Amino acid sequence: ITFYEDRGFQGRHYECSSDHSNLQPYFSRCNSVRVDSGCWMLYEQPNFAGCQYFLRRGDYPDYQQWMGLSDSVRSCRLIPHVKLPLGLLILSPHFFFSF
Repeated sequence: ITFYEDRGFQGRHYECSSDHSNLQPYFSRCNSVRVDSGCWMLYEQPNFAGCQYFLRRGDYPDYQQWMGLSDSVRSCRLIPHVKLPLGLLILSPHFFFSF
């Protein structure tokens, strides 16, 4: 995943390939994202806190395209791809709820 400070994949950028609990040292704002592969959860706060945004592979030239409320992305988590047998569904509160 590549984060860009400006819209339209412009400005300073940072490439990330694994979970990152604090992106603040790498960019001050995030206005566009390019997801080359996999699925990612973006968080508005460090340490995987705050509003969450689920992104699939694709280009997001403006933070509003991933339904972002602001240009703040402070942590991210790669969602592992798991092949499940047909008809098996696993639900995990880990990605959807904060306790």
